[in-house]
Amino acid sequence: MAVAREKIAPESSDRLERRTTLFASLRFIWNATRGHRLRPWRSEYLKWRIETYSGLKADELRAGDIFAFVWREKGNLVRFLRWTDRMETWRRAGAGHRPGAGE
Repeated sequence: MAVAREKIAPESSDRLERRTTLFASLRFIWNATRGHRLRPWRSEYLKWRIETYSGLKADELRAGDIFAFVWREKGNLVRFLRWTDRMETWRRAGAGHRPGAGE
């Protein structure tokens, strides 16, 4: 009796892109909240990034302000995270390496 083998369809590019974006998001948040991982709204770096992007004063930002900002700017944040993932991939591939550039 022959066993029928199912062909496994390659993962759709949309699904792969979502997975990549999720990983990029987690990696960025992990790095941006160093020292404040359980309370990211206390991260001076994250507050500074929000201040330079939006003009909101970093020293006045509270958890609710940060969550409101993330929700309001979610589309732009996803684009930013995709861009950072592309730059990281490019860097790892050595595309940005210039011979003789002070290593």
